[in-house]
Amino acid sequence: MLRFTKMNGAGNDFVLIDNRAGKVNLTAKQIARICDRHRGVGADGILLLEAATNGADFRMRYYNRDGREAEMCGNGARCFARFVERETGASERISFETPAGVIGAQLQGDVVRLTMSEPRDQRFDLKISAGDRSWRGHFINSGVPHVVVPVSDIEKVDVNADGAMIRRHAMFAPAGANVNFLEERGPGAIAIRTYERGVENETLACGTGVVASALIFAATEKINGPITVEVRGGSKLSVDFQRDGNRFHDVTLTGPAEFVFEGTIEI
Repeated sequence: MLRFTKMNGAGNDFVLIDNRAGKVNLTAKQIARICDRHRGVGADGILLLEAATNGADFRMRYYNRDGREAEMCGNGARCFARFVERETGASERISFETPAGVIGAQLQGDVVRLTMSEPRDQRFDLKISAGDRSWRGHFINSGVPHVVVPVSDIEKVDVNADGAMIRRHAMFAPAGANVNFLEERGPGAIAIRTYERGVENETLACGTGVVASALIFAATEKINGPITVEVRGGSKLSVDFQRDGNRFHDVTLTGPAEFVFEGTIEI
């Protein structure tokens, strides 16, 4: 039996497991079963709390619901920070290593402020064509690769169909990319809808997608932060940064992280 905690960050939901003892070794099939919303717990992904290896306080490992390990998850990282605080009694400031770099977290009740890794690989004004469809978008790696496509009305976008075509486009091979559709909602405010690789569907929120979209918006509109981002689940998150032209540093993501329930599952 495996003990777990179910959490969500802005509607993006996760199963969290304490693996500091190093005894949990899940297969891709087991991860997919746990994340199955009919036969398992139900989640967009799984987060493992492990001992650090590089000088950070802890190590975070994130697996998408298809069983593949991903570099980083912003909404998951906020949940991870609160989970660490409860499980270990850690202080209000913690750090944890990820494949995307060391992430810092400041806990403020059920709100968490993350210090993100430096974004990289920005590419602007890309023409993305597939079949008889084409889009104008931008690319940035905000911990994981993201395509950001500005649109006039995100409610009219077929996120699953368009997102799947862009996510698998040869331009972003072999890793693929998450896809965000962005609508401006006013000065310093946007709304997004996100198609997530690994989940292979639209999700209610994506933390690194929030960051990617806010930074692309700031670069193309030549504005400074903070940027307010509304996600599909209705939550609003805040992205702040220091901008030097199209380059960014000191990037932070602030938003909620909530406990849902605890339990055990047979694997």
